[in-house]
Amino acid sequence: MIRRQFAFFFLLFFSISLLSSCSCNPENIAKFAMKGMESMMGEGFMPSEEIRALGDFRGMSVALNSSTVDDHTESTIFLKLENGDPVKLGNQPEILARKCAEIYLADFENSENYREITVQFIQTDPNNPENMAMQEYTFETKDF
Repeated sequence: MIRRQFAFFFLLFFSISLLSSCSCNPENIAKFAMKGMESMMGEGFMPSEEIRALGDFRGMSVALNSSTVDDHTESTIFLKLENGDPVKLGNQPEILARKCAEIYLADFENSENYREITVQFIQTDPNNPENMAMQEYTFETKDF
């Protein structure tokens, strides 16, 4: 009984000290969570800061999709890049999309397990977040 109480108080103290020390710096928590995701999904799973800088994107995320239908496997990486600088997106966003795909595939160690990569540029209206525009470009991973 005393050991349970000790373990409970130890865990409570540890949790409080962990949260109080991290509450001042949420970036450390995010970095820790990203490292955990990368250890599960493979090195380079999270998009690099180099990709963010290419289009000055405010948000980045990745989704992996793999499905088998009639002995045919479809596997796609979805690279979602949000609210980039319209000037950097320019008149030829497909060139920027290809460059982002190239960098992502070079960084992600498990990219050879996927047949396609789809790069999505999403722009939202700051006054009405429900109003959005999306451009989507799909490439074969074997082309990189």
